[in-house]
Formats: sequence, structure tokens, C-alpha cells
Amino acid sequence: MGRLIIISSRLPFSLDKEGDKISLRQSSGGLVSAIKSYFENTSAQRNDLTGKIWMGVADFPQEDWAQAMEQQDAGQEFEVLPVFVDKDLYENYYNGFANSVLWPLFHYFSNLANYETQYFDAYVQVNQLFADKILPLLEPGDQVWIHDYQLMLLPDLLRKKRPDATIGFFLHIPFPSYEIFRLLPTEWKKTLLHGVMGADLIGFHTYDYVQHFLQSVKMLLGVDNYFHNLQYQDRLIRIDLFPIGIDYNKFHLAASDPEVEELRDKILKDLEGKKIIFSVDRLDYSKGLMNRLNGFEYFLERYPEWREKMVFVLNIVPSRDTIPAYNDRKKMIEEKVGTINGRFSSISWQPVIYRYNHLSFKELVALYQAADVALITPLRDGMNLVAKEYVASSTGGRGVLILSELAGAASELGEAILVNPTDTSDVASSITRALAMPLYEQRNRIGLMQRRLQEYDVFKWVNDFMDQLIQVKQEQQKQKVKLLDDKTMAAIQRHYQGAKNRCLLLDYDGTLVPFSKIPSEAAPDNAVKDLLGRLAADPKNHVVIISGRDVNSLDRWLSFLPVTLVAEHGASFKMRNSNWQQKVSVSDLWKEEIRRVMQMFVTRCAGSFIEEKTNTIAWHYRNTQTGLGFSRSRELLNTLSQLIQNTTLQVIDGNKVVEVRIGGFDKGAAALKIINEMDPDFVLCMGDDTTDEDMFKALEGEAYTIKVNNGASSAQYTIMSQQQVLPLLQSLLQPRTIPNSEPEVQLPEAHH
Repeated sequence: MGRLIIISSRLPFSLDKEGDKISLRQSSGGLVSAIKSYFENTSAQRNDLTGKIWMGVADFPQEDWAQAMEQQDAGQEFEVLPVFVDKDLYENYYNGFANSVLWPLFHYFSNLANYETQYFDAYVQVNQLFADKILPLLEPGDQVWIHDYQLMLLPDLLRKKRPDATIGFFLHIPFPSYEIFRLLPTEWKKTLLHGVMGADLIGFHTYDYVQHFLQSVKMLLGVDNYFHNLQYQDRLIRIDLFPIGIDYNKFHLAASDPEVEELRDKILKDLEGKKIIFSVDRLDYSKGLMNRLNGFEYFLERYPEWREKMVFVLNIVPSRDTIPAYNDRKKMIEEKVGTINGRFSSISWQPVIYRYNHLSFKELVALYQAADVALITPLRDGMNLVAKEYVASSTGGRGVLILSELAGAASELGEAILVNPTDTSDVASSITRALAMPLYEQRNRIGLMQRRLQEYDVFKWVNDFMDQLIQVKQEQQKQKVKLLDDKTMAAIQRHYQGAKNRCLLLDYDGTLVPFSKIPSEAAPDNAVKDLLGRLAADPKNHVVIISGRDVNSLDRWLSFLPVTLVAEHGASFKMRNSNWQQKVSVSDLWKEEIRRVMQMFVTRCAGSFIEEKTNTIAWHYRNTQTGLGFSRSRELLNTLSQLIQNTTLQVIDGNKVVEVRIGGFDKGAAALKIINEMDPDFVLCMGDDTTDEDMFKALEGEAYTIKVNNGASSAQYTIMSQQQVLPLLQSLLQPRTIPNSEPEVQLPEAHH
């Protein structure tokens, strides 16, 4: 195990300069407090870390950094690696692409996204600067963890130069639905997805974001997922949810800090006799501050009995004030606060106390402690840690959380009062409900949420992500594509020679014969017939042709041979020298509906056609324009997947074909059935397609499994092309001289 290298767009602190003196101030933001807590808590850390590095852009000149380093506290928990970026370039990268394109789009404010080419160019350049800085420093065993939307290209930039690096990526903001994501210019959206897919493990805060990401990858890159795993560029990648936690004890125990108690008591004294509603947010349109103020204004209007009995403390933390949209927003908020206070205040009371400033940790906890209600209603939020901090800071179980159902945290904090932030009357009635909630109910709700936050705190979050990252690397090692070499082939031949009862399971299209433009013309040539005839003639051999083809084609081409034929992935089979049997007996009314959908795609995609078999219906796009056929196939897959939900049907994304078949049988099940009946002492299985993966998985440890064509696979070995299949099978019949040295080959155990 090596070092943990955290890479985020900003360093965890900024430098404040007063005269000659330079001091470090911790940056605000959930990620900084989360990782910093982890770094400071040595007991929660993995003990196999040999070092910790944090890399990010420095928002200060290089000479100030040198001076700060001299003054720096020697007890710093981690090494800091600043990246210095030219001011204009940084402006286009950070305020441009990151915060004027990705941020608004990913938070569903697509009307605010500003697609300027120079923004994207700057984004590419800065991601490259990060890569150039870290690459020379990477050592084997290092774990690189890249954070957030500002660095979506970095994983792939590192992967290209260091194919074996261990890289995690975490997105802290929402990942939008495909319909929103596809609004990005074509090259940009593909580049961003390729960039992120350079990681081994990709983390999101909620299940929805994971699903949105998988959907975009499927539609734009054509990569299908198997549960939370993807096979991409010969690598296994895992995509999962890790809802970020907070340092629960830090907030919970701070309540008894004398300074915090003093600050809290002062707030309570100043606002004596009044219930306190509190909210703290960065200045951002995604936080729904105008909607919140409208909801609060409506509350004052509709529930006049609460006037003068409560006060709303609204603290806004300055953020991105160089972006015009943010400055305009600040003006609007301040005008709105003025309007509410003008309308409802009396000589001795004003409803909104507004502050625009940074809060220290102790001030923040004191406000959390003093507040009877936390009003946290973003329009969109990747997670929202303020909600979690408020719950953790509660002592004695008092306090009510009103939370937007559109925040990531809503999926974990179900005991809060969940509201739709755009629904003014919903917000207003939730405020009165919260203010009037009896203490026993407050305790009950807070208690349940606190237990959950305590269990999955920030330390658990980091360690969970790291454990998964190591696990993915181990999985990748296991399935490293193994090219079949002469040494291994010699061992397979030796095993074949010595075996008394052999089973050869062979796929048809793409394995025994090359693909043909028109499926009905893929008849076997004389070389294939001759070879199969010679293999089948050996009494020790049982040859099985296992295919997605229909019964009639297999019968027409191969029934003269003493071999077993399996049609339509196992729906029908004909054991050697006997008659066809149908495994499935279901009415084929389902085909009507599927045919109609596929027909629509045939008309929308020139060159595609439908092939119908007894238990399967397939849409082929081998003869279409490359890009068009592919993108239509993604749409069709999507349509069919939704159509067949809750049915016994299955959609298969094959090699230039989309098939729908009756579920419950596949090549894996068919192959296992044959092997169990035969009990062979040598099994060889070859195939080239998604459907053959079922066989490779089912026969793990029982057979030599060989994938035809490059690409990640569950097969044990790979050969590069269909042209190598016949020579390989020929070589079983004519053993070459076998080298004496025993090769190290994992032989499958004889079948039991």
C-alpha cells in the first residue's frame, strides 16, 4: 500500500496577507472539512498509508507560498502540492467552464449554462496541468483520489500515461439525467465521460446519480453495465454510491465547548423568548434562497399568530462573487429581505436577520445549537452537509430539520420534514408544523437521524471508498485479458490427448464462421464442415454448436453431422443423433409488440433489419452507417428495457444486434446442463459475443474458456480474431511437438 493522494480543484486553505504576515485560513466547503477531519483523525485512518498528499490550485502567488511554508505549522497532517495557474486561464477554467457550464447544467439550471469554446479549451488545459504535475511523482502503490466536476478529465489523462495506476473519482454535485446531460456539445460530453471513465472506481452521493451516469454512458459510449460494473477499454470499472458523511463527534461534542456555549447563550439572550429559524448557505442559485424567502414571506402572511414570536436568521457565505449571475442574485436576495422586513417588522421586532459573511466553526455550531428549526431548502444539491451538521449538533434531541426533497441528503434523512422548495405554501405550512412540533416527536426524529449519521460518518465514507477501490483493482487483476500463447496451447493439447471424454462447446457466428452481411448467408464453408466432421468422428469427443441462430438454419447447415445443436441461446436443442426439443412453451403474442417497436427503428435507420426466430426477435444493424446504427441501437435498448419491465423477456445487446428473447434460459445454463449430463474430463468453450459471457461465467473452473476478439471478458484466455479459430481446433487433432518444460497453466479440474 502506498500514499493517499487527494486531488481537488482548490487547496484546503487560502492565504490571508496582512502587511508582511501571512496566515492560513481553512476554505469553506463540505469536501475540505470532510477530508481534513479524516486526515486529522489518525485512529480512523487505514494504518497502511505511507503518506498523504493534497494537491490543488493555489489562489495565491508562488512567493507567498514559499513564505507561508516557512511559517507553517510543523504538525501538518499532510503534504501540500500547489498547482500555479495563469490568472486568465484559471478564470476561463473555473468561473468559465466549471461554474458557468457544468455547475448550472448539473444542477438543472440549463438556461444559465454558457457554452463558450474558450471555456472548454481552458478546462482541458488546466486538467492537463494537474496531470503534468502529478505524473512524475506517482509511485507504485499510490492511491489517487480525484474530486469533483472541475477535474473530470484528469482520471483519463493519468490512465493514458499510467495504465496500472489506482484511480478513484468522486462527484460531489448531482449527475443530471441523460436528457439534461446531452445538452452539452457533442465533443464535450463524450470527452467528459471518457475522462471520468479513466478511474477504476467512480463514486456518487445517491442511487439516482449513479443511474443517470450509467444511462449517459450507455447512450453516448455504448457501454453497458452489469449491476454496478462496466467493462470499458479492457478494464472493469465500478460505479457506486457513497453518501458523504460528516465528522459526527466533532459537531456533537462541540456543543459542550465553553466558547460555543457562551456564543449560544448570547444568541439566545439577544433573541430572548423567540423561536429561531436558521439557515446557512453559500451564495448560489442552486440553493433556492429566493424560493425560501418567498415561502417565509407567505408563512408570515398566512400564519399571523407567529409574528413577533420567531425570527429567521439567514446567513449567506460569500461565493464566486466575480460571476455576474451571483452578484445579481445577491442584490435580489437583499431586496427581498428588505421587502419582508419592511412589510412585517414592528418597532421591537424584525422577522429576518440577514448576514453576508463567513462563519467560524464555533459560531456555526452555536447557531445550530440555538436554532429551533433549520430551514434547508436547496433547489438541487449533491448532498448538503449543513443538514447533517445541524442534526449532529443537536443535544437533548431538540430541533427540527426542514429539508428539500431535491437535496441528496433527503434519501438518508427521511425523518426530516421534507418539502418541495418551489411550493410556497408547502414551505410555509412546514415552518408552522416545525415550530409547533412537540419535544417528544423532535427527539424521536433527531435520534433516528443521529444514529444513522454516527454509523456512516466521514471516516467510514473515506474508508469505504478506499476499500472498494482496492477491491476493484483485485477484480481487474483477476480478469486481465490473457492472450493464449504457445505454452498454454501446448498444455491444453496435452490435456486433450490424455482425456477420455471430451466436450467442445463452440459458438457459431463470429467464432466458427465470420459475420455475414445477411445472416441467412452465413453458411459454413467446406473447411468448417470438414473440421467439425473430423472432430465429431473421434468417439471421445462430444461437439456442441451453441448459437443464437434459429432451429432451421442450424438444421439446414449442420444436421448431417453427429453433433449436438443448441439454437436461440438454449431455447431449443437437438442432442447428437436425436430430434429437436423445445425448452420453452409460451405463446408468442409478445412478439407483436416488440416487432412494432423494432419496425419503427428499421424505418429510422437505413440498412437495419429484423430477424425473427421461434423464441427470439432480433434487430441487426451491421450494415448501417457506423455512428447512426450505433446511436439508434442505444435508443432501441432504452425503449425495449422500459417496455419489458416486469415481464419474462430479456434484452441482449449483442455484436451489432439487439435481441429480445424469453428469459430464464441462456447459453450458460444450456452449457452446464450438457456438461452435467456428460461428466467430461476435458471441456473447451469458445465464443465471441455478450451472450457467450454467460457460458464463460457458468463454466469458470470447469473448462478452458476462450474469447474470440480482444476486449475484457470473463473468459480465461483470448485469441485476437476469428481467423485463428480453425487453426486452433486443427491443432488439437495434430499435436505439435510439445516443449518439455512444464508450463504454468491453470488446468480446470475434471468435472465432478
